[in-house]
Amino acid sequence: MNPSTALAVVVVDELVRGGVREAVLSPGSRSAPLALALHAADAQRRLRLHVRIDERTAGFLALGLAKASGTPVPVVTTSGTAAVNLHPAVVEAAYAGVPLVAITADRPAELRRVGANQTIDQERLYGRAVVSYADIPAPDASSGQLPGWRSAVATALLDARRGGPVQLNISFRDPLLPEGTQTWPEPLDGDPHPGDGDQPAGDGPPVTLLDPGPRTVVVAGDGAGWEARRVAEAASWPLLAEPASGARSGPNALATYRLLLQELGPQVERVVVFGRPTLSRPVTRLLDRLDAELIVVARGNPWSDLRRPHAVTTSAVAPSWVTPGAARAVPDGWLGRWLDADRAACAAVAHVLGDEVSGPSLARLVSAAVPPQGLLVAGSSASIRDLDLADPWDDPLPPGEPTGPGAGEHRLALANRGAAGIDGTVSTAVGAALAHQGGHGYALVGDLTFLHDGTGLVIGPDEPRPDLTIVVNNDDGGGIFTTLEQGAREHATPFERLFGTPHGVDLAAWCAATHTPYTLATSLDGLREALCPRAGISVVEVRTDRAGRRDLEQRLAAAVTAAIPR
Repeated sequence: MNPSTALAVVVVDELVRGGVREAVLSPGSRSAPLALALHAADAQRRLRLHVRIDERTAGFLALGLAKASGTPVPVVTTSGTAAVNLHPAVVEAAYAGVPLVAITADRPAELRRVGANQTIDQERLYGRAVVSYADIPAPDASSGQLPGWRSAVATALLDARRGGPVQLNISFRDPLLPEGTQTWPEPLDGDPHPGDGDQPAGDGPPVTLLDPGPRTVVVAGDGAGWEARRVAEAASWPLLAEPASGARSGPNALATYRLLLQELGPQVERVVVFGRPTLSRPVTRLLDRLDAELIVVARGNPWSDLRRPHAVTTSAVAPSWVTPGAARAVPDGWLGRWLDADRAACAAVAHVLGDEVSGPSLARLVSAAVPPQGLLVAGSSASIRDLDLADPWDDPLPPGEPTGPGAGEHRLALANRGAAGIDGTVSTAVGAALAHQGGHGYALVGDLTFLHDGTGLVIGPDEPRPDLTIVVNNDDGGGIFTTLEQGAREHATPFERLFGTPHGVDLAAWCAATHTPYTLATSLDGLREALCPRAGISVVEVRTDRAGRRDLEQRLAAAVTAAIPR
């Protein structure tokens, strides 16, 4: 057995022994030893291998697998620009705290900086976006190297579990393919493994004890988790939860909180924040208020980038009068005011939307179609904001029951809101649907988000495929920009070319080229019918008019303001 093969076999073995059950690979020559070792592990059912021809797609596929499973997922590339194409997924993983393991094959030291083909500087390629970096030099046929290889892989997995991406840069010398001889100076088997390395608790900020006096709201941002809902319900506080927070359910969750903040936001005296809220400008303005107490519940990735001097960072909120499993308080007083306003606002929103085919109405139907154990992945632009106006999910689990990613026991909503880019969303959805052990999966994306990851539908005939329905809100361009400053009338002349960016792409032909089942829904009733679960990956296109989106937003805001009880 040559040194490159031995190294690859040990690396893959240590990944499996460290708890890895999914792996993603893009083809290449320098990474051939790892590719063959992964293929062998897949054949032995030690892990499940996914192969993609586009490295950026592969990175986001691994991101989706890791998001939904909560466990490290390696993505393997060859050397050169192939490794660079993982950078967007690595950045998203960094800001969202996702355990992505970027394994980049590299040329040996003697071929670096001498003009060798397909060779770039891959050392610390992703900079500060990774939690840790390790370099495994090209091996020789001598004993004593295995402990270092295994240690590097095990440490990388442990660092990833602590909340973020890692890079393993592994060099290989020719020959890259197995040779006839199977001898090696020492056994390749490792010592008995301690397990897959649970994340250590570590030392965090102190637990904060709160008194019940101030008018408090709980804000649940991306990745907040179940605790945000538990605390809000036990304390009788309104819950302002983003769709991808993992907390958007239960009696305290407000469907129209973004629209309510205009009227009720000034009354807030304290904000308790879980996760990373990035979705709503009204929420950002609330967090920026210096006259409101701000408590950030940060575990692993504190808010150092927000630079709010009035914020108090803590690892937990544990008032003595807020205990797990506490009886739900009667919604009166402070909470009742928000719930009454939300009910009125929901009715106003429903009246404005009517039977009109629009982004929010599509989001409502898609949300309603997700089964009790299903999955919903939303694009990071207009789609996630449209979903934010949908009703909170009626999660069947009691508020005190612990849940986790990939548990398959409850509905799971995900979005790439770490860096909030639109790249890789189709592949993220495919990966999440493959990893989520629950019901049928859905994705809600805009046309630009869909086209930005068109290679996400390029899947080989031997690759695993999930049951996933991708709903595309096609307004022929960047509809979200119509709601922003550049969408104002005074900017109408340059708007269409610079921000509207119409493309005219035939999505049916796009799907036909990738052999993906396609449906065009021309009405809300047609969409309801198209949302019926079907095996495999399918695409449903709904065409909307972005020219009316700014007006719709304004009508919704005005209707909610008029409907809120005074």
